[in-house]
Amino acid sequence: MLYTYGRFLSRQLVNTVTSDHLLYKVVSGLIKYQMFICYFLYIAGFVWFILTLKKKAYKYQFKQYAWTHMILLTVFAQSAFTVANIFEGIFWFLLPASLIVINDIFAYLFGFFLGRTPLIKLSPKKTWEGFIGASVTTIISAFLLANVMGRSQWLTCPRKDLSTGWLYCDPGPMFKSEHYLLEEWVPHWFPWKELAIMPVQWHALALGLFASIIAPFGGFFASGFKRAFKIKDFGDSIPGHGGITDRMDCQMVMAVFAYIYHQSFIAPQNFSVEIILDQIIRNLAYDEQKYLYERLGEIFHERQLTQS
Repeated sequence: MLYTYGRFLSRQLVNTVTSDHLLYKVVSGLIKYQMFICYFLYIAGFVWFILTLKKKAYKYQFKQYAWTHMILLTVFAQSAFTVANIFEGIFWFLLPASLIVINDIFAYLFGFFLGRTPLIKLSPKKTWEGFIGASVTTIISAFLLANVMGRSQWLTCPRKDLSTGWLYCDPGPMFKSEHYLLEEWVPHWFPWKELAIMPVQWHALALGLFASIIAPFGGFFASGFKRAFKIKDFGDSIPGHGGITDRMDCQMVMAVFAYIYHQSFIAPQNFSVEIILDQIIRNLAYDEQKYLYERLGEIFHERQLTQS
């Protein structure tokens, strides 16, 4: 937890404590050596595990060791991507999560009313009709929902610190509508002559495609897992639906994809003033930052004299 969440939240944590010099130095030091600290905490647990091995319990203890790592990978590692998505803008958490819910609902509805052909043996109730109908509905919903959510700064602005205040930012070109003329493509009686589409809506189609085709395999995985242990549901906290884990089987896969897609195709890859400032705050001591500020002042002063 310290490694996965710390890796994503280090920048926001530093930005939150910049007002207190002592706290800033402590937090900056912890973040700088975070990987080293986490590794030796893990090694301490590993050594402790070896020292507590007992005869006639080896198999049980190694099973528990394996289960611990599986839970860490499938729960904490993947859920950390969800947190990272939220800090990139709630849009990147809410839209993918909503698409999974929409896909689940319409797969059930299409399967219930039109389902005839079984989809996969692991889930006998899943049908091809439900799968295809839900896929089309999810992709269309992704395109429309992206436009609705993209209009709110609260959803699109990234969170730079750990405060809870309202968010204001320039949404950037991704959330600014581009206008397409339809006069040449539609009949004269058609009411709309122009179409406004945000660039993010095209990216939402990729999220919708993944949510409808790949993410359901998270559910199939969970179904196979439950069958292996001969249980119907992971829990019973939600009547008729099982437990929280039963509702989250596809969400984890979707959250990881949303983060990777955002970092690969949407997040700016080149250096910006904001990124450089972030590196300065995280990696330079207060005296070094002050020296950099003075040196920049001298450079600008010399340039002004040269130009004049």
